[in-house]
Amino acid sequence: MTSQTVAALRRLVHRSLGTVQALNTDGPLLDFSPSQLGMRKVHSVSCTHAGASTHQSMATFKCTQMPQLQLNRPLSHSSRWCQQEEAQASGKQTTEPVTGKADSSPASSAASHPLPQLEVPDYDKELLFKGLETDFPCLSRLPPAGPEPEYHKISSGYKVFHSQEPFHMKYGGVLPELHIAYETWGELNQDRSNVVILNTGMSASSHAKSHEDNKTPGWWEKFVGPGCSIDTEKFFVICFNALGGCYGSSGPSSVNPLSDKPYGTHFPMVTIEDIVHSSFMLLDDLQIHQVHASVGSSMGGMTSLMAAALYPDRVGRAICISSCAQTHPSTIAMRYLQRRAIMTDPNWARGHYYGVSYPRMGMKLARELGTVTYRSGAEWLNRFARSTISDEPPSLCPHFEIERYIEHQGEQFSVKYDPNSLLYLSKAMDFFDIGEGFPSLLEGLARVKCPVMVMGAKSDILMPVTQQRQLANLLQESGNDGVTYYELDSIYGHDTFLLDLNNVGAAIKGQLETELKERGVVRKGKPKWLQGQDK
Repeated sequence: MTSQTVAALRRLVHRSLGTVQALNTDGPLLDFSPSQLGMRKVHSVSCTHAGASTHQSMATFKCTQMPQLQLNRPLSHSSRWCQQEEAQASGKQTTEPVTGKADSSPASSAASHPLPQLEVPDYDKELLFKGLETDFPCLSRLPPAGPEPEYHKISSGYKVFHSQEPFHMKYGGVLPELHIAYETWGELNQDRSNVVILNTGMSASSHAKSHEDNKTPGWWEKFVGPGCSIDTEKFFVICFNALGGCYGSSGPSSVNPLSDKPYGTHFPMVTIEDIVHSSFMLLDDLQIHQVHASVGSSMGGMTSLMAAALYPDRVGRAICISSCAQTHPSTIAMRYLQRRAIMTDPNWARGHYYGVSYPRMGMKLARELGTVTYRSGAEWLNRFARSTISDEPPSLCPHFEIERYIEHQGEQFSVKYDPNSLLYLSKAMDFFDIGEGFPSLLEGLARVKCPVMVMGAKSDILMPVTQQRQLANLLQESGNDGVTYYELDSIYGHDTFLLDLNNVGAAIKGQLETELKERGVVRKGKPKWLQGQDK
């Protein structure tokens, strides 16, 4: 076997090939490029040079797993080209070139003089063209689309508030009935004034902490409990699943009692104001008229702030972590891409996929995009650096550990949450503007009379810390003397509120347990950041 043939084999032979036979090795051979190779299997291919004698240059490779090459243009006499060999299937020896005029004399000579066959040793079968992908395990292992998971089975042990009164939404539309799922920890004191509301992020359920009816660890397991940051020996803690969600509260996956079918995209648009009003309907049902604190992060921080603005006489203090006064364009853009990933999945079916299909790929991609915005480059540099999954030569599938991490996040989330709920609640976050309906953002914030703790992380790229600075500053400008601001050096980005127990937890505990000498004052003077800083 000539060095030229070996070079061709290195380009052509893929792992798991059968026998490879070389009928002649004297002529120049075809250079394949990955873009020329399709994904269909063929029995054999023949390679020749258009300007040379076929008897001298014919080389046939019998392959069992090679893609089929489609020739879409004529080849010049100086080209290297390939002809599909049908001889094995038809019993004929094919020697005529695909383009150009065939020379019958050399062809006849080639047919009458069979050439010796050469078995390629096993080690030659491992001469791989590594750029050639005939299989993509990262794609083929994905489960089929639909039907959608039953989300209520993922979260259990919650209670449900049910109102049969029509619920009017801010941007139009009426729900004929309302369901709000919730869970509680601790005991109410005698005057029912020790209530702490936990407002969830976009995709969280009401299960913030394990309890007797659901012993699965909650999303804030270490923050809530006896002696914890939110001390259940002192406070009665209640956590809602937000309106529009899929863990027991009314949302797109809920059944519309008027049609006996899931709402899908017939569900009205949701706003943070709608979420607040629905949760306070539950509080009224529980005969809770005074809230010690409204606590939340991300979307929950928006909800906490809005609760303080809409119910200033009922909310004693607010804690807003990794949130803002109004959603900024950069954040809207990031969430827009997530929504587009879902809505362009054909299985989304304009939001009416329940029981029929499920936009699994769109949901997976949406979460992968979201994960990039929830964490930080600093964390990933420390955690993954440029580590690779294996020592195997790279391919188009995940090669770096960071790629595998992102893929895993997308896969596990895609079956845990309703895509329509992600669309509706991410849009609700984009709508958020505490100054909407007021001449200025400052005047909208002036409704917030209670002490407010604002916290942000320097590494947050979804809601940069400049947005928390703006919120703290504007609250003070509006006349609120109870503003406390913390800026953390955490590397965990937007998810700092889930991971940094020491700093986040200590700040929450201090804010909740500070005795107020008078309403609206937590501590004298400006927070450190606000002293001498530009607004």
